[in-house]
Amino acid sequence: MMTKDRTPSRNVPMPSVRRLPQYLRLLRLWRQQGLTHVSCTRLAEALRSDPTQIRKDLSITGTVGRPRIGYEIDTLIEAIQKFLGWNEAIPAVLAGVGNLGSALLGYDFTGMGIRIVAGFDSSPEKIGKIVHGYEVLPVGHMADFISKQGVQVGVLAVPGRAAQSVADLMISGGVQGIWNFTPAAVSAPPNVIVERADFSASLAALCVQLRHKPTG
Repeated sequence: MMTKDRTPSRNVPMPSVRRLPQYLRLLRLWRQQGLTHVSCTRLAEALRSDPTQIRKDLSITGTVGRPRIGYEIDTLIEAIQKFLGWNEAIPAVLAGVGNLGSALLGYDFTGMGIRIVAGFDSSPEKIGKIVHGYEVLPVGHMADFISKQGVQVGVLAVPGRAAQSVADLMISGGVQGIWNFTPAAVSAPPNVIVERADFSASLAALCVQLRHKPTG
């Protein structure tokens, strides 16, 4: 579950934006299975959601379905990808090659709008090692790397106590957005978007639902 540190645009309904990836995953699967058209009702049934809400969510991409036909899947996938900016992969760097950072380096972000191009860490034991095909670089070189390579996104996977100082390095290098996987809130200038991946919020939602789940 993603929770925002700051909303990038007041004109875009962010709850709708956060639901678009789940539609996209399902649409890609159905396209692989040979489906060419889909309705909001079918999407709602598969996702146990409300078709009216799905229709509103999809409308922000500028795509409109046809009565009794629905949406052409290829067109809808393209519209969602373009709206999210996922039709192109923007370069990103990752700071903090611990357990989580290593997992993120190994994750396949194909079709999800970013491409991690380098991993950085402050630990002498990690610097120079190869992790999922990436050589771990010294965090002190990160700002210069970001500036020279035109990196737009920084992924924070460092301990919370180091989050702000490392974010400052990313910002000084010229990143436009920070994906924050740390438990710490990060301050940034108005021109830098900070998006926080809050595992604790998602876990809290799961635990509360389990606790109040009807028995029998």
